Amino acid sequence: MIYSVSGRLVHTETELAVVECGGVGYACKTTFNTLQQISGEENVQLYTYMSVREDAVELFGFAQREELKCFKLLISVSGVGPKAAIAILSAMNTNQFALCVATSDSKALTRVKGIGAKTAQRIILELKDKLAGETISVRSSEAAVNTPQQSSIAEAVTALEVLGYSEAEALSVLGKLDPSLTVEELIKKALIGLARF
Repeated sequence: MIYSVSGRLVHTETELAVVECGGVGYACKTTFNTLQQISGEENVQLYTYMSVREDAVELFGFAQREELKCFKLLISVSGVGPKAAIAILSAMNTNQFALCVATSDSKALTRVKGIGAKTAQRIILELKDKLAGETISVRSSEAAVNTPQQSSIAEAVTALEVLGYSEAEALSVLGKLDPSLTVEELIKKALIGLARF
């Protein structure tokens, strides 16, 4: 498993970046967002995912760990392959994608070429569970009992950690929000707050 590639950026084109490491050029399929981030850079680091199929071995590279995590989540959805995942993450950044899932905004996903209504609904259905489905105890020394509000905060923290934010970052934003909000509303408002930083 190749965790990342670091080296000289020798070539880019639509959905592709070639990084030279130790004399070997690694062709990494990637998103428009990553290409924008590495544009003009001489040396880059891409976090990678290797897809091995009977007919092909492909390397996918991303400038941010959060984008790689979203890519892995997307390809875990039945019927969503790497090509569709790249298309979605090229059309929106990781915060926008998480917001679509958290708010069940399937229309935003159907605007992506190749993503139909059924696929968009399946993405939201399957990933909503993965982002906010785990119930964990609220990380507070004062909390002896999990109230419904604490449970919602805990689920929102879990979802934000899956997206690459630290527990401290998540709690710093969620702590300022109304704990009686739904998990989806908490995640939505937290992502907006985190995006400002």
